[in-house]
Amino acid sequence: MARLHLVEDAAEIARRRSLCAKGRLVEAWPDLYVPGRFWLGDSSKALLDAGDEPLPSLLSLPGDLVPVFYGPQLTDLESLPSEESLRSRVLSAHGLAAACITIDGLGERTQYEPRSPRDPIFFLRRPGGAAAHIWRLFRAKREAEVYMAEYFGRDPEAAAWAQALPAATWEELVEHRASGG
Repeated sequence: MARLHLVEDAAEIARRRSLCAKGRLVEAWPDLYVPGRFWLGDSSKALLDAGDEPLPSLLSLPGDLVPVFYGPQLTDLESLPSEESLRSRVLSAHGLAAACITIDGLGERTQYEPRSPRDPIFFLRRPGGAAAHIWRLFRAKREAEVYMAEYFGRDPEAAAWAQALPAATWEELVEHRASGG
């Protein structure tokens, strides 16, 4: 099971990143609330740890504890970011889940301009992908239930997804579901 890690030490991350082979992508998302901390998945951590002592994780979560809802109108599949990257990005903004909202209920592309990195709506695509996907992160289960009912309307899968989120808040997710190392 893939894991997501919270690490710190920007200088050490930068040093190790410079040692990675060309073409190897390390995605370390800065925590938007705690400076100097970064969220990354197993593959990025493995690249940073190659040939060195492992970077210590302040905490580690199973990736599937950060659910992703893709919805019924998913397009541009080749541009979807990796789930590891998306889930790390969600945790960096202290979210507990995300839904793809690129295409709205009427089949139109969602129009939105995020105001800051902490905005719950953000753009993310696979590096080199042609289309940016629009995502809505949720910091609370109740927020997800309300949004999914409004945005996805009668889609029972959307409502069931929100109701099945494994934690009520981001704090609960990291406090009660995380394990050190």
